[in-house]
Amino acid sequence: MMLTANDVRQMLRIASGATLGFTLSKLFNWPMGIFFTVYPMLLLGMVPVINAHIARQFVASALFCAFAVLIVQGLLGFHPVLMALAAFLVFAFLFYQMSRGVNFLFGALSVVGLSIQWHFASYSPAGMDLYELIFSNILAVSVSLGSAYLMHWLFPDVTPRTLPQRPAKDNASVRHEVLLCASVTTISFITFQVLDLQDSVSAQAASILILLPLCWKAAGMAGWQRIIGTLIGCNLALGAQILLFNYSQILLFPILVLWILTFVFSRYHVLGGGLPGIGFGVITTFGILFGQSLAPDQDLIYSALYRFSSVCVAIAVSLCLVYLIHHMLNRFSATRHHTYF
Repeated sequence: MMLTANDVRQMLRIASGATLGFTLSKLFNWPMGIFFTVYPMLLLGMVPVINAHIARQFVASALFCAFAVLIVQGLLGFHPVLMALAAFLVFAFLFYQMSRGVNFLFGALSVVGLSIQWHFASYSPAGMDLYELIFSNILAVSVSLGSAYLMHWLFPDVTPRTLPQRPAKDNASVRHEVLLCASVTTISFITFQVLDLQDSVSAQAASILILLPLCWKAAGMAGWQRIIGTLIGCNLALGAQILLFNYSQILLFPILVLWILTFVFSRYHVLGGGLPGIGFGVITTFGILFGQSLAPDQDLIYSALYRFSSVCVAIAVSLCLVYLIHHMLNRFSATRHHTYF
C-alpha cells in the first residue's frame, strides 16, 4: 500500500509529539516519563484529527483519573475487597463509554491511564505518593494536548479526512462488552496486586490494551499483534541501547533514536487504518521503555528482556479469561454479543 500525504503528516505528528513529550520530561526531570511519551502516541495515533470534542475527552480523562486515584485509592486502598468492587464499577463505567462509541477516546485513555496509576499508587509507600502521581498525570495530559495542537499546526493534513462512523450496537452487545472487559480488567488488577508485581506495569498495560476492540474475536487478533509488536519493539530498544552504549546519558542521542524509530514504525500503524495493531504495539513498546526505563543511571537491557516475557504471559492469561467470560455471557440472551453464531 502507498502512503498518502495525510499519512506522512500523521507519521510526523506521532514521532514529533512523542519525542517532544519525552524530551521535556527528561529536561525538567518530571516523574512518570511514561505518560509524557505514550500519551502523545495515543492521542495522535488513535485519532488523526484534533478538535474540541477530542480535547474535552482528553482533559476529562485526566480529571477522572485524578478523582479515581485520589478518592477510590485513597479511601479504599487498604480494603482489598471494597477496592476490587470499586475498580470493577469504575472500569464498567469506562467501558460503557467506549462501547457506546461517542466518548470512546475518553474511556480508552481513562482505562489505560487509570490502570497504570492505580498500579503505581498501590505501591506509593515505597516511592511516589498519590499527589505526585496525580500531578504528573495532569501535567502529562496538558503537555500532550498542547503538543497535539502544535503538531497539527506544524504538520496539517493536506486534504480533509472523513472519519468512519461506528456501527450501532444492540443493548445486549453493549452489556456483553462492558461485563467482559470490566471483569478481565479487574481480574488483571487484582492479580498484579496479589502477586506483588510492582515492576510489571508494562504487562498490566498490555493486558488492558488488547481489550480496546471490546470483543473476543478482535481481542484475539489484538493480543497476537500486541505480542509481535512487543517483540519487535523490545528488540529495537535493545538495538538502540547497544548502539548508544554509554552515550544514552547524552539526551540528544536518545531523542534522535526515539524520533527515527517512532517515525519509521508509525508507517505500519497508519497503513493499518490507525487501528491498534502491530505498528502501534511497536511504537508504544519502545515509547514505554524510553519513557520509563531510560535514565542516566540505568539502561534498557533488563527492562526490555523482562517486558517481553511478562507481556507474553499477561496477554496469554488475559485471552484465556476473555474466551471463558465471552462464552459464559453468550449463554444468556440479555448479554449475547452480536458476533455470536
